[in-house]
Amino acid sequence: MTEEIKKPNILENATKHYKAQIAGEMKSFDVPEWGTKIYFRTVQNLKSETQIVELSRQGKSTEALVMSIINKARNEDGTLMFKVHDKNTFMNEVDPKIILRVASKLNGDPLPEVSEVVKN
Repeated sequence: MTEEIKKPNILENATKHYKAQIAGEMKSFDVPEWGTKIYFRTVQNLKSETQIVELSRQGKSTEALVMSIINKARNEDGTLMFKVHDKNTFMNEVDPKIILRVASKLNGDPLPEVSEVVKN
């Protein structure tokens, strides 16, 4: 009788890794202008990231920044801080400099200058 060699289930390992990352401790930073602390995870699901990438590809960088805040900013208990319907308020009634600073911290990447975003 031959013993069957058990191969690792790579997809299972990948999902375990993702679940461990999203279950881990959240990072946070203060936004004094908004009177709050924003919590976030360094890992985001592909669906949310795709939405942001698509907006960027369409030349809608301002909307992409706003959607990154809506999709990533969380309360201390891990619930999302904003809803999709908050997008118009962000786009029309929130200081672009603060949006850039918040999106930059959430995305961990250097982002364009305010003047570049305002053009879009």
